[in-house]
Amino acid sequence: MPSFDISSEADMVALKNAVDVAGRHIGNRYDFKGTSARAELNDKDKKITLYGDSEFQLDQVKDILFPEMEKKERESTKRLDHGVIQTVSGNKSKQELTIKVGIETELAKQIVKLIKDSKIKVQASIQGDAVRVTGAKRDLLQECISLVKKTITDFPLQYGNFRD
Repeated sequence: MPSFDISSEADMVALKNAVDVAGRHIGNRYDFKGTSARAELNDKDKKITLYGDSEFQLDQVKDILFPEMEKKERESTKRLDHGVIQTVSGNKSKQELTIKVGIETELAKQIVKLIKDSKIKVQASIQGDAVRVTGAKRDLLQECISLVKKTITDFPLQYGNFRD
């Protein structure tokens, strides 16, 4: 029986590249000279830490970083979980952006319910941080992919591991 997986994996190499390019842009900007404005990526914890002299400067850093991330990996800013803005050492500000990898159980349940309610003759099951969809024909699976793509737009999903 044909099957495929719905998953959500971050391309860490593309994100590292985007953070590096944004860091070069921040370093070249005249209004950031002599400030603590920068962005750092922690690969192990899957976090991007933004630093600035104020909340306004953090927003400016985001305005530089987010388009770079979108250029490297489409919809990558949707997978970021914005932490609270912290004040460190006087007037400096810091914010952590957590990169969400995998499909959370609540979203997985929503996808399974969506597929079952659509009356398409496929079976969907949650497998860890992915959703496996199995059906009798390829056409049904493609119909299922288009349904999920059309409905779930607030989180980046990948459709892969297709087995015939």
